[in-house]
Amino acid sequence: MSFLPSRLSLTARASLRTFSRAAQPMAARTLTTSVARFDASHPPIIQGSGAPDGSMPTDEDQSTGLERFELYGKLEGVDVFEQEPLPADRLGTVKDPIKVRSMYHEHHIGCTGFPAESHETLWLNLRLDKEHTRCPRCGSVYQLDYLGEPVNNHH
Repeated sequence: MSFLPSRLSLTARASLRTFSRAAQPMAARTLTTSVARFDASHPPIIQGSGAPDGSMPTDEDQSTGLERFELYGKLEGVDVFEQEPLPADRLGTVKDPIKVRSMYHEHHIGCTGFPAESHETLWLNLRLDKEHTRCPRCGSVYQLDYLGEPVNNHH
C-alpha cells in the first residue's frame, strides 16, 4: 500500500506538519570550551602515528596501549611484564621468603614445590595486607613485594 500525499486524510496531514515542526531544532547552540582545560599536562598517548598512505603498516605503526608498551620494551630488551618464573633454587622461609614483585596489591602465583615440579601446581593468592603466604603442600613461604603507590584508604 502506497502512502502518497494526495491519499492522506486531513488529520494525517495535520499530524505530519506538527511532527515536522517538532523535529526541527529550536536554536543552534555554540560549543564553548575553557582554555584552562587545555593547560593541564596529560600522560603521553601510547599510540602510533599510523602508516603513510599507500604502504603496509608495521607493528610499530599500528600498535596501541599495552601492546605498544610491550613491543617497545622488547625492542629495548626489557621484559615489561616480568613473565619469567619465580626463583626455585631454594625453599622460602618466614625469615627469608621468596619475594614476588607486583604493581598491584594482590598477586596470584602457582607453587610447584621445592625442588621444582615436586608437586602439582597449587595456586596461592598473595595480598598486601598479609605478611606472607605459605604453600600448604611444600611449606615454601612467599611475600608480596609491592612496588605501586602507597595505599590510600580514603575516598
